[in-house]
Amino acid sequence: MIKNFLESSIKQFEYYKMLGDKTFSQLSEEHLFLELNKETNSIAIIVNHLNGNMLSRWSDFLTTDGEKDWRNRDNEFENRIQNETDLLKKWNEGWDCLLNAITPLTVTDFETEIFIRNQGHTVIEAINRQLAHYSYHVGQIVLLGKIFLDEKWISLSIPKGNSQTYNSEKFSKPKIKKHFTDEYLNENKKAD
Repeated sequence: MIKNFLESSIKQFEYYKMLGDKTFSQLSEEHLFLELNKETNSIAIIVNHLNGNMLSRWSDFLTTDGEKDWRNRDNEFENRIQNETDLLKKWNEGWDCLLNAITPLTVTDFETEIFIRNQGHTVIEAINRQLAHYSYHVGQIVLLGKIFLDEKWISLSIPKGNSQTYNSEKFSKPKIKKHFTDEYLNENKKAD
């Protein structure tokens, strides 16, 4: 059960990273730094925040509090990224830290209580907490991409108006047990 949970979680994290990657590939560098108004964050600021959160939560994941002394969360919401290269470096650095922390986990590690701001979590609770947090922010990145590109946006899922065709194709095949992200992640690996 724990092994299945971990494998599923890793695939879902990879899926959300892929959604961000595919959004970045459609946007100009200018789009990455646009703020719609004073209350919204640019994609660059969202990436900066995700990087800070990921490095804090997943460095020494099983042994230190997930809110590190060196983290300055407030600074994450200031534009600290200079260009697209820096943005992609921070994006990948955060995801690498996360995946390097959870990929080697063992069944025994799931018995460890970990803390985030002195609040105890099971490993499953900590993973679920961050999966929800990261998907929330990746959704913001994708929405901004759709707003910026309008009709030029290339859908990352089933395009509008194609649900019936998509479902017909799925139901024309035999039932199969696989993770819902497999086809998306495999397509992404082929494109690389």
